[in-house]
Amino acid sequence: MVTPSVARRALIVSFAVVLAIPVTARAENGPNAELVDVIVREAAPASDTAENLVERSGGTVGATLAIIGGFTASVPGDRIPDLEAAHAIISVTADTTVESTTAGWQDATNLGDYVPNEWKGSMLHTGYAIGVDQYWSRGITGEGIGVALIDTGVVPVEGLTLPGKVINAADLSFESQRDEFRHMDTYGHGTHLAGIIAGRDPAAPQELTIDNAESYFLGMAPDAHIVNVKVGDNEGAVDVSQVIAALDWVVQHKDDNGMNVRVVNLSFGTDSTQDPRLDPLSFAVEQAWHHGIVVVVAAGNDGNASAVRNPATNPYVIAVGAQDHGKERGKGAQPVPDWSSCGTDRTVDFIAPGAHIVSLKSPGSRADVEHSSARVADRFFLGSGTSQSAAVVAAAAALVLERNPEYSPDDVKSVLAQGAKPYRKVSTRCQGAGLINLHNTWWESPGAAQNHVLATGLGTLEGARGSEHLEADGVALEGEQDIMGNAWDGASWSTASAAGASWSGGEWNGASWSGASWSGASWSGASWSGASWSGASWSGASWSGASWSGASWSGASWSGGSWSGTSWAGASWSGASWSGLSWE
Repeated sequence: MVTPSVARRALIVSFAVVLAIPVTARAENGPNAELVDVIVREAAPASDTAENLVERSGGTVGATLAIIGGFTASVPGDRIPDLEAAHAIISVTADTTVESTTAGWQDATNLGDYVPNEWKGSMLHTGYAIGVDQYWSRGITGEGIGVALIDTGVVPVEGLTLPGKVINAADLSFESQRDEFRHMDTYGHGTHLAGIIAGRDPAAPQELTIDNAESYFLGMAPDAHIVNVKVGDNEGAVDVSQVIAALDWVVQHKDDNGMNVRVVNLSFGTDSTQDPRLDPLSFAVEQAWHHGIVVVVAAGNDGNASAVRNPATNPYVIAVGAQDHGKERGKGAQPVPDWSSCGTDRTVDFIAPGAHIVSLKSPGSRADVEHSSARVADRFFLGSGTSQSAAVVAAAAALVLERNPEYSPDDVKSVLAQGAKPYRKVSTRCQGAGLINLHNTWWESPGAAQNHVLATGLGTLEGARGSEHLEADGVALEGEQDIMGNAWDGASWSTASAAGASWSGGEWNGASWSGASWSGASWSGASWSGASWSGASWSGASWSGASWSGASWSGASWSGGSWSGTSWAGASWSGASWSGLSWE
């Protein structure tokens, strides 16, 4: 079995944080090499434990990180290669420090005694900002609408445990090979977004109004359900081929087992400059759109002067920028944060709250472990980014679709744009039609259908990646091959994708991606020769160098993480069956 030491550069999540970077560059050698703060992930129990190896190397063992099967440590820089090569160790990851940033996991220590829904970033105030009361007061809460969340997984925390609230669908991540990690959000991003979209405390009143919701956590569309399509692992990184496969999977399985997927939330993006009419990732989101699914894409967190990220570049889908509803009024107020990408040729369609948003926490996830200052009370996490804005819009789309199930994606985009409220002193480039306003959408009728030049998908997979690449043993995954090492044929794939036939059973692009095992696959070819993944533990792969919008994780230690007594390995969350979903 080959378990590669993977240095991963991949899709940029539209959430301004950078993951801890696995050490591939060697520290200065010598007996007096400086100690380096690292995160060590352990392999299956061995005769010589990872802790012993760290201590014999001259290092010290720190806090246990249960969710990733590892611990923090400080080790001599020149001993890192030896530790990485040990059978008892999966990976050695640099535990880096926080850099200044205008978005990301926010410092919540100044909130004091936080009371849910009494702070600007709470779900209740976010709901006020977009007018959800117009729908809630009329009994429209997203019921029956499936929102496919293509992200880092979702965990069964309070607010996401009601029967049928979350449906585990495809897991195409590297952690799909480990039962205890499959579908689980070991990174912390997906759970935060799931809470924004469809969180619902079990004790909340069945008939909701803004007034009776004050004591409970409720997402924007609290009776919608999340279809959990996991592509990112503990460190979040993922290749475009995995996301394209996930989009294809959603299109083909949107009506399976009552999933009724009408909306996709995609808070990922690359810095690709490939023409969206050719780009395969752009083509994939457009095909989902033409198959009746509203695709909501985060614009990115690269700054107001920056282009939106791929696939927000596609003109059909909804490209969402951020609004800070704590800075709407007053002299010099800037409701669009300076980190929100506005776009150049293709600009955002509208904006939604995305700054300082309080949503659900994934306990013991990488975000929770390495950015503990973002914790709010015992259940919540504070974050900013166009990821959060996209989640708000995905929920708004679910509300519109429950009321108007006959609406096409073009119809939904049209009424949201018509109902949006523009800011007088903000450029159209940075706000599009303005801040979404569900009060207004209630009275709007759809306009004309969109009529853009159709994408072909005949561009390159390499072009879709932009500057970010996966790396294994110092070799980048480049060129026209997917994550499984199969040759990429844009013409045949785009034809199958358009026909809704790119998945055949558990196979996509000629390799098995089904179930717990991506068996029989190898990353072959000149640049990946010898790196067989058949039977390998994908959760053991460690990503490095993944740029996540200019920030990096803190070295904050963590211990004693609580899982609230919830089983993470079983087939049910609070009695709701998660089994039986077909991959066929």
